[in-house]
Amino acid sequence: MKKIVLLAFFGLFSLTVFSQTTITFHQSNLPFIGVNYQFGERFIPEFRVGTDSYFENMSAELAANYIFKKTDRFEFYGGAGLRVRSFDGVVVPIGLNIYPFEQKDFGFHIEGAPIIGFNDDSIFRGSFGLRYRFVKN
Repeated sequence: MKKIVLLAFFGLFSLTVFSQTTITFHQSNLPFIGVNYQFGERFIPEFRVGTDSYFENMSAELAANYIFKKTDRFEFYGGAGLRVRSFDGVVVPIGLNIYPFEQKDFGFHIEGAPIIGFNDDSIFRGSFGLRYRFVKN
């Protein structure tokens, strides 16, 4: 499983690094890193991997997010996805990306995401963190 997750993560990253791609780090009780690619103005699928565990316990998530409100300084988004391995279930992220600086490649974010478990073990994950966009020139 760990080979598949690592291969998918680095494969996705290497294919899209020179386009509208973002790398994120989420700090929470279930921390993770993510790589996403923005299609058009609103649709952002993101692949996420848990970062606070051994390889044997590593979790993976795939979330399809949609930007509901967008300005020069922030993006409000929501979506849905699946999580596997640790806390298997459906994840429903709702968050805010904030770009406070003149150059819009570096920013911050906050996100709340209920994880509705397949085995009646649901949790709520709140996270905050950093974002870096590979902005097209």
